[in-house]
Amino acid sequence: MKSVLLRELKQNLKLLIIWTLAIGGMGFYCILLYQSMQGEVQEMADMFSNMGAFSDAFGMSTLSIATLPGFFATEVGTIHGLGSGMFAALASIGILSKEEDRHSGEFLLALPISRSKVVTAKALCILVMLVVFTVVCGLFYVGGIAYLDMDFPAGDLMTYLVMQFLMNVEIAGICFLISAFSSRIKMGLGLGMALMLYAFDLIGRVVPDLKDYLFIGPYSYANASEIFSQSETPVLALSLAAVLIIASITGAYVCYNRRDLQS
Repeated sequence: MKSVLLRELKQNLKLLIIWTLAIGGMGFYCILLYQSMQGEVQEMADMFSNMGAFSDAFGMSTLSIATLPGFFATEVGTIHGLGSGMFAALASIGILSKEEDRHSGEFLLALPISRSKVVTAKALCILVMLVVFTVVCGLFYVGGIAYLDMDFPAGDLMTYLVMQFLMNVEIAGICFLISAFSSRIKMGLGLGMALMLYAFDLIGRVVPDLKDYLFIGPYSYANASEIFSQSETPVLALSLAAVLIIASITGAYVCYNRRDLQS
């Protein structure tokens, strides 16, 4: 199992480095951008807070971008939320199906390990990648905040990163299950699902009839504006996320063990 895990980490190293530096770097730059915009940001905050549905969708009706936490939640929160969801989908959507798609199944079938251990190793690879991604991006953000030397709620930042990590695990879990069913790498499906979930949350915060159904999507409990405005913890959304994660991983084990894998 260790050989499979190391093999997967090596194969996905480039993906991890590129996405981590891209998302973390953009977030770091946005934080530094706040300092240069500080003189104009108050006027922007007043304007953006009164733009109706647009303000509600991006949380500018509850947080002021004139403050560093509000600016972080609306700007960095958008970049990290969308980027991390896409990364989680890309990291997991083909990790099981690629053996058939790339005709490398002989490698796994020749190893003296069970299919369950193969699934475990690949699942651990995704988990390690998501942990590294979250930690490194968090260090980027902490570095930017420390450079500005301004007051910032460290507890809210930690809560945000933890919720984002859980959101990524949920998205990765669903894509992991899809990968177990498929014999082809569904890259477009994975990215499309991440974008669709983000769009659903965005639209749901604008359309009144959809607000009661936001808990279905993972972005409902990982929304930066709600976390930094210290809104009530969405217990129903978190409970559904836990169920989906467990069900997805269990389904991946069952499906992969029963499938007739083509080499």
